[in-house]
Amino acid sequence: MSKIIIDEEKRAELLSRGISFIYPTKEFLEEKIKKGEKLTIYLGIDPTGPTLHLGHAIPIKKLSEFQKVGHKIILLMGDFTAMIGDPTDKGAARKQLTHKEVMANLKNYKKQASKLISFTGENPAKITFNSSWLGKMNFEKVISLASNMTVQQMLERDMFEKRMKDGKPIYLHEFMYPLMQGYDSVAMDVDGEIGGNDQTFNMLCGRDLMKTMKNKEKFVITMKLLEDNSGKKMGKTEGNMIALSDSPEEMYGKVMSWTDGMIVPGFELCTNTPTLEIEKMSKDIHANLVNPKDLKIRLAREIVALFYKEKKAKEAQEKWEKTFSKKETPLDVLEIKVKKDELLVDVLLKNKIVTSKGDFRRLVDEKAITNLDTNEKVLSHVEIVKEGVYRIGKKRFCKIIIN
Repeated sequence: MSKIIIDEEKRAELLSRGISFIYPTKEFLEEKIKKGEKLTIYLGIDPTGPTLHLGHAIPIKKLSEFQKVGHKIILLMGDFTAMIGDPTDKGAARKQLTHKEVMANLKNYKKQASKLISFTGENPAKITFNSSWLGKMNFEKVISLASNMTVQQMLERDMFEKRMKDGKPIYLHEFMYPLMQGYDSVAMDVDGEIGGNDQTFNMLCGRDLMKTMKNKEKFVITMKLLEDNSGKKMGKTEGNMIALSDSPEEMYGKVMSWTDGMIVPGFELCTNTPTLEIEKMSKDIHANLVNPKDLKIRLAREIVALFYKEKKAKEAQEKWEKTFSKKETPLDVLEIKVKKDELLVDVLLKNKIVTSKGDFRRLVDEKAITNLDTNEKVLSHVEIVKEGVYRIGKKRFCKIIIN
């Protein structure tokens, strides 16, 4: 097997950019790469929603960097584990899905992931499903697997500790989830795993199982999360995600609605802009040497170009600039933080943007309320509020942020 030779600069970028931590150590993985070992690395995704989003794209992008230098990569569809439900960051158990629902969710995942990784060519990515092994385990094998971990180990997980403290139930199937996800590593006999740092516990369970069952050191790369200004990760659960199924215009508008504090992390995690250039941006922002809006315009264009190529990104930018440069929308619109599932009419009334429910109904009937981020007109009197900049009539505007 031929060795994979990577120069020092590329190796440093590969093992640092966007990464929170490498287990057991960065030096452990660096030594393997220096030796030119061809590694098998995977990313697991549970298909709990119908589209991949920018949060998924961050570890997929890192996976693509390993693929481009010659390592073998696997995109694992957690079609079995998605039916169990990962309790990560949850104060209560997830709704369990049927296998039919899971398979419907993932039908476009490969197409969306192919915008970043290649499933063809000399070193194609492999896509596989963990029901291939987990769905075939009988009760004897499950008990045997469970004997490799203790209740005390499971209770070290933050959300389990919090639930116990709050007097909330922890279901046995939730205890099984880290064990099932950890077994994926054993079943595929991989060298390493990549995932968001919110998956650290599950990935380290796989590392422990590899040691116990195969006497093999598996490395784990945890990636930084893209968080909004409230500290919540960008994703479908929080109602603030950029879906990979979004149009170029939707993607562009959503990035432009990000806070200034997300500009530098956005460049680091979601673009190919050189690291030295990003470091200079950060310094310039803090020294007030650059207008953050100009950087955000560039960021939005680069993110769209990553998924839709430069032509579509340019068109999205032109459309956005046409709207704002004509002063159709002020840049300093009123920001309103709302709870998920609130009615738009209630939000606008409470903030005195409409004078009455009758005023709101009239505007809806005249199709005079538009979410400029999605270019959708409000057509219902009981519209559930969505994130974005709303134009109400000709001269009233507000920016809705789901809190």
